[in-house]
Amino acid sequence: MLAFAPAMNALKEQIGWRYCLMVIGVLQASIIVCGALLKPIVIKPKPATQEASTSPLKVLDSKYDAENEFTCTSFDSVDSGVQSISSSQVNLAKEQQKKEEEGESPETPLKQKQEDSSVSRTKLLDFSVLRDASFNCYALFGLFATLGFFAPQIYIIQLSVSRGVSQKSATYMLSAMAVAEIGGRLSMGWVLNRKPIRKIYILLICTVLLCPVLVVFTFVSEFWGLMSCSCLYGFLLGTVASSHIPMLAEDDVIGIQRMSSAVGVYVCIQSFAGLAGPPLGGFLVDQTNNYGSAFYSCAAGMGVGALFLGLVRPAKTGLCFGKRKRKDQQSADRDASSQGSDDSPADFVEMDMETDNSPAKSKPWPV
Repeated sequence: MLAFAPAMNALKEQIGWRYCLMVIGVLQASIIVCGALLKPIVIKPKPATQEASTSPLKVLDSKYDAENEFTCTSFDSVDSGVQSISSSQVNLAKEQQKKEEEGESPETPLKQKQEDSSVSRTKLLDFSVLRDASFNCYALFGLFATLGFFAPQIYIIQLSVSRGVSQKSATYMLSAMAVAEIGGRLSMGWVLNRKPIRKIYILLICTVLLCPVLVVFTFVSEFWGLMSCSCLYGFLLGTVASSHIPMLAEDDVIGIQRMSSAVGVYVCIQSFAGLAGPPLGGFLVDQTNNYGSAFYSCAAGMGVGALFLGLVRPAKTGLCFGKRKRKDQQSADRDASSQGSDDSPADFVEMDMETDNSPAKSKPWPV
């Protein structure tokens, strides 16, 4: 946008707008070559290495098991119930640990084959994500916020000319917008890496700030005022445009596990606003004979999008609260049942030890 905005304006004056569009179409066709080089990538987990199996933690566990085995087998109990139970448990634990150290996988070949087939059958357009309320709110944010992405870039030159700026100088508004957008993209990446607050809140702040900037476009009437608004809009546009799709990977929205299918549905919903945004702005301009009305529609769409973006995290926490509460209750019930089942072996051990300490059995053997 920095280089092509003034270049295409000069080319249009030389060969006309029809041939200028043909030149742009030929340049856009180069994307086909880039798309033809893409191929799907399947990442499979690597098997456990020998170094991981001989970690210091496992060495300590093996020493601890050996000490327990020595302690359990050192009792001179006539009734060998305690000894047999404890030693069998130790042997089972040692056998399981030995299998893990040798790198044996408990998965069967059939199970591995099913997992490979499930990976290859991953849907890129899975509409089941629409059952998630947080994703629905985020998709509505993308739908309405997209209304504010197109009109400023389409109508900024006409708006500047209607405010008394020359045609040649008006094209520099797009160039300034492009430079500021580069800065916005880099700044957004730096801020998200530092994580001062939740990433979705940073995106919400940038979206809210876009609304007054779009409204200010309709009030300014000189070159530097329009240039300042273009720079602010380009900067904030870069922050939102570079993060609204990667934000799907956050747990507040849909999560990294379902991002591949969520992106397709999200872009599909967002494309409807890209289809209706410019015609809507053109309709308002024709009805009011004022290019500023297109910017009002963009500000309204961005404001509604910010409202839905603010509802994303409450929708996620509201749905997860009931599930978390049920999971906590189930875990508490399991703990209570396990404690109840552990009481009988403890009593058995105590009774057996008392029997061993009885006077009849503590009597010394004759030499």
